[in-house]
Amino acid sequence: MLSKTFMAPAKINLCLHVLGRRENGYHELAMAMQRVSLYDEITINVGSLAGVRVSCGGLELPAGEDNIAASAARLLLATVGSNKGVDIEIVKKIPIAAGLGGGSSDAATVLLGITELLGLELGYEELADLGAQLGADVPFFLYQHPAWATGIGTQLELLPPLPEVAYLLVNPRIAVSTAEVYQSLQLTKGGEVANLPRFSVVTMADLCATLYNDLEAVTLEKFPLIAEIKELLLDSGAKGALMSGSGATVFGVYDDLVAATKAGEKLAIDNDWLVYPVLPVLA
Repeated sequence: MLSKTFMAPAKINLCLHVLGRRENGYHELAMAMQRVSLYDEITINVGSLAGVRVSCGGLELPAGEDNIAASAARLLLATVGSNKGVDIEIVKKIPIAAGLGGGSSDAATVLLGITELLGLELGYEELADLGAQLGADVPFFLYQHPAWATGIGTQLELLPPLPEVAYLLVNPRIAVSTAEVYQSLQLTKGGEVANLPRFSVVTMADLCATLYNDLEAVTLEKFPLIAEIKELLLDSGAKGALMSGSGATVFGVYDDLVAATKAGEKLAIDNDWLVYPVLPVLA
């Protein structure tokens, strides 16, 4: 049996602009996406017993047919015509339905992990085509670099070098349905779309000026606590703060991990929130 444990990182959206709605119901997006050092742990075992099986430790996660990681494994095996069996054990550290892309990251990690274990000769483009069938964020996690994402989020362009910062992720233990947020979104003329891809170097000031999320107003209507968390982050020394994805996780931008950690410790004293000081994952 072949076995290995892989780390599946979370992501944050440094900006998220909704440019319009397509006829098929998908939305046209422009986003800056960054992986961060909060990880699910995924152990993949490849053996001779046919089928795909998933077990999930940590947070509750649907198993088997409803699990995106299992779907990723089945899709890859079917694509390459393999009758190998795959057992996947997931230890969840990334909160579910939190705007951090945990499920998509798990799916991408399964695609990459099985490809490695079986010695398959599949490049990024082939894996990204499979990933897009599973979810719009999956190709980003396969890309493995900070990216400017357009289209429905699957067209990726490498971002210029980002500043050395730290982030504090704050999740108020609220699960948010991405589908419901998009369904409630009223398309209006939002903020000016960031021009990060055209920068040669991104400074801390550039990064903080980029922070914008068209989905924030929608989620705020239902969960006004998000605005309070943003204010607390700014009061704690964050240079900027934003809700990631469809929420409800909010992140603050700090000069270094020490500052982010201290801010997180203070917030955790008075609130039953999940706090994660993290660093960018660059490669």
